[in-house]
Amino acid sequence: MTAKFYQADGSDPKYLSSTPIIDSDHEKIIEYADSVVSDAGDDLTAKAVNLYYAVRDDIWYDPYYPFYLPEHYRASNVLKSGRGFCISKASLLCALGRSCGIPSRVGFATVRNHLATRQLIEFLGSDLFVFHGFNEFYIEGKWVRATPAFNAELCKKHKVVPLDFNGREDSLFHAYNTEKQKFMEYVEYHEIYADIPVDAILTAWKKVYGRDRVEKWIKDIEASGGKPSRNFEKEDVL
Repeated sequence: MTAKFYQADGSDPKYLSSTPIIDSDHEKIIEYADSVVSDAGDDLTAKAVNLYYAVRDDIWYDPYYPFYLPEHYRASNVLKSGRGFCISKASLLCALGRSCGIPSRVGFATVRNHLATRQLIEFLGSDLFVFHGFNEFYIEGKWVRATPAFNAELCKKHKVVPLDFNGREDSLFHAYNTEKQKFMEYVEYHEIYADIPVDAILTAWKKVYGRDRVEKWIKDIEASGGKPSRNFEKEDVL
C-alpha cells in the first residue's frame, strides 16, 4: 500500500526531547550512542546509519518480550536487556538518535506475516501484527523511515535479506523472501508519535487479538517473573 507522509518538520523540540520512555538523556544511552557514532564526525546521516545497524544487530529480536508497561519500552531498559521486539527496538533507536541531535520519532503500521513462526501465529491467533513499530529520522530536510526490527542472523534463518539503511531512503520490509515467497504486506499505516503510546498499543491489541488472550499473555509474563516464557529462535519457520 502507499505510505502516508507526515508534514511536520524536524524543528519541533519534542522530536529531540527525552521522555520517561524514550530516555535519550540516560547515561547509558549517551555512552552507547557515542561509541557507535565515534567515526561519523559531524555527519548526521552517517550517525543515523551507524545507530541503525547497531540496534538492528546488537539487540536481538524477541516477539515475546514484555509489552504492557511503559518500562518495557524504556530505551535504557531495552539496551540493558539486549532484546526486544519491533516497538522496543524502535524506542531505543529513537532515543539514540535524539541523544546525537537527530530529530527522531516512532511510527506504526499493521503488517501481515512479519517473519512468522508456526508457534508465533498460534500464540497471536492471527497473521496480522498490529502496531508494528519503526523509527523516523529527520535528515537532510526530510523524514526517513528506518526499520531495525530483525537482526541479520534471524533474517538468514528465515531466508530474508536483512534490511539495509543508507540514511536517505526509507528502510521498509521486503514484500518477498529470497525464495520469492510472499513475506510482508503493509496493511495500514497508523499515526506518528514522539513517545511510545503504550495505552493505544494495548487497546489495539485487545481489539484485534482479544482481551482474554492479551490478559493471559500478561499473566504468563508476570508468573515467569517478567521473563519471556518462549524461545523464538528455536521455533518452526513457516
